[in-house]
Amino acid sequence: MPTALNITSVPVRVDEDKCIAHKGCTVCVDVCPLDVLAIDIVKGKATMKFDECWYCMPCEKDCPTGAVHVDIPYLLR
Repeated sequence: MPTALNITSVPVRVDEDKCIAHKGCTVCVDVCPLDVLAIDIVKGKATMKFDECWYCMPCEKDCPTGAVHVDIPYLLR
């Protein structure tokens, strides 16, 4: 499975200013069926650890602060 090395190349982006993972929130990680999201221990923010996504959107819809955004490819819209 390819790792997500570049933040601009992943389908799920997290606005670090809005993310409250450092306060204990793990909603996006908990609802992801592929387990591709994780909490970065150093930053205390959610991040995409693998570049695999079904574009199912629960991470974006359930985020209490609106920090998660899923970039759906044009051909899937």
